[in-house]
Amino acid sequence: MKIGDADLRDRLERLYRTFDHADSASDPIHVVRRYEAPDDREVAGFCAAGLAFGRVASVLNSIESLLGVMGSRPAEFVRTFDPARQGARLEPLGHRWIRGRDLVALLVILQRMLRESGSIERFFLEGDDPSASDVGPALEAFSARALATDLRAAYPRMPKRPGVCYFFPRPSAGSACKRLNLFLRWMVRKDAVDPGVWTTVSPSRLIIPLDTHVIRLGRCLRLTRYVSPGWKMAAEMTASLRAIDPRDPVRYDFSLCHVGMMNACGFNRAQGDRQCPLKGLCRPRTRRRMRRDA
Repeated sequence: MKIGDADLRDRLERLYRTFDHADSASDPIHVVRRYEAPDDREVAGFCAAGLAFGRVASVLNSIESLLGVMGSRPAEFVRTFDPARQGARLEPLGHRWIRGRDLVALLVILQRMLRESGSIERFFLEGDDPSASDVGPALEAFSARALATDLRAAYPRMPKRPGVCYFFPRPSAGSACKRLNLFLRWMVRKDAVDPGVWTTVSPSRLIIPLDTHVIRLGRCLRLTRYVSPGWKMAAEMTASLRAIDPRDPVRYDFSLCHVGMMNACGFNRAQGDRQCPLKGLCRPRTRRRMRRDA
């Protein structure tokens, strides 16, 4: 089977339609869609995507805690944020290795974006070349420019590598930039799941957000030859999906991710593909077979 085959396209399309409704699965994007104003969705989306790592319950709890401090108008909160006066409210918060001071620094960076460019979208576009085949170069510029922000208001004693750097990875460092690509998916695409706040970046240039579940499905469906996660794997998986849908290759991300979260994918598992909705198209490579091969 080749990646452009009709069977794979039809099954992925069927899977996409299964998950393309507002409450199809527990996901941070549902928190973002609570907000009506585009600038609030943009700011809430960046914060939510930035914290989207780890167990879903923990992720949602951390997002709710941060947005609870920011109130009903997160964009306005960021525009008027005073680290000296309001930073203490963020100090008790955290998510895994992200600490309260790192969240203060994040809001300082977002505030600079809004004040200098008017929106996160415009800040992103200032480093984007629309003729580039994907958003990789734009993400490189976005993160570098973001981390050029003066962060002394957030860190009284500036660490050598502050925790806020985790929110702004770079493709040139090999990172898959999963959370930045997730944010872009939310902002650029528009369907029942993704709100599509931005209007300038083409969905055809997006890169799939790699997480454990998407990687498992991607390897099982032979969308990538890479074993280690990173920018090369993300780009290759996206290229495989672009062969199926050139205009919107990451439209399948949400459904693939949640098939993995449901433990339906049998890649490297004894269950094989018995529970997988893509059964027959994948090569689950069960543990028993792996032991026999060894």
